[in-house]
Amino acid sequence: MKEQNFFYIFLFVVFFQVLLQLDPFLNELTSMFEKSKEKGSVWVTLKRSSLKSKLQKRKLSAAGESIEYRCLIRATDAKKTISTSVGAKDHQRFQASYATILKAHMTALKKRERKDRKKSTEADKKESTSSTTTKPKKL
Repeated sequence: MKEQNFFYIFLFVVFFQVLLQLDPFLNELTSMFEKSKEKGSVWVTLKRSSLKSKLQKRKLSAAGESIEYRCLIRATDAKKTISTSVGAKDHQRFQASYATILKAHMTALKKRERKDRKKSTEADKKESTSSTTTKPKKL
C-alpha cells in the first residue's frame, strides 16, 4: 500500500508541477545561474496563461465574465525545473528583480565590438569628398 501511494505521489509531482511564490522562485533561479556558471545553461520561458482548463474558460466566456491572464514562467537547467505565475499586480516588481538577476549573472557574454565613431565618420567624409571631386564636368 505504501509503495502504491508513493507511486501516485511521484506521478503527481512529475506531471503536476507545483508553482512557487515569486521570492522563492527568484532565489532558486539565482542558485541555478550560480550552479551553471562554469558549465551548463539555464532556460527561462515565459507564457501567457489563465491557469484554467478549456472547459472552465468556455464557461466563463459564456457567462460573460472576463478571464484574468497571468504570466507563467518556467526555468530549467536540465536537472531541475521550477515555475511560477505572475499576475498583473506583481509584474513590475517581478520584472525589476528578474532584470537584476539577469544582469548579475550574464557576465560570461562577450561585449560587442564597436567601431570608433570618430574614425568611421572621418572615413565617411573622405569617401563623400572624393566622390564629389571625381565627377565629370558637363560640357
